[in-house]
Amino acid sequence: MNSHINVQIIFGINSDSMVEQVRVWTRAALTELNKQAVHLTVRLVGDLEMEQLNLKYRGRKGSTNVLSFPFESLPGLPQLTPAELGDIVVCVPQVEREAHEQTKTIENHLAHIIIHGVLHLNGFDHYHENEERKMQDIEKKILGSLGISNPY
Repeated sequence: MNSHINVQIIFGINSDSMVEQVRVWTRAALTELNKQAVHLTVRLVGDLEMEQLNLKYRGRKGSTNVLSFPFESLPGLPQLTPAELGDIVVCVPQVEREAHEQTKTIENHLAHIIIHGVLHLNGFDHYHENEERKMQDIEKKILGSLGISNPY
């Protein structure tokens, strides 16, 4: 796959192995969606940055586990190659809290949340029951391909 996945670790374990693991999870989702030659950024942040983004872009106080910001090209400009998908921002402390509450490993929950963000960048959402079920089915399939059990 000719995709470029930019990983920014602002909060959490900033190591080559973590960067590569984030890319593996992201590529698994892109492969399932048959997306090739795309560019996206995955940014791992702390509570403060996520709280600021959540308030600014969703009007909600507090942290959330993931926000996705699909890229929107300006009218009249040529398409970028590779295609720009957008940005995924993941709040590591929130993911850690949720993993603990749900008795999951942090790594498995982080994989799930990143995959969830990739699906959002590709137009999937969970506002209606049938859309939520479809999104969850795709998440389960991708996670299963990575050896991660059903998160639901």
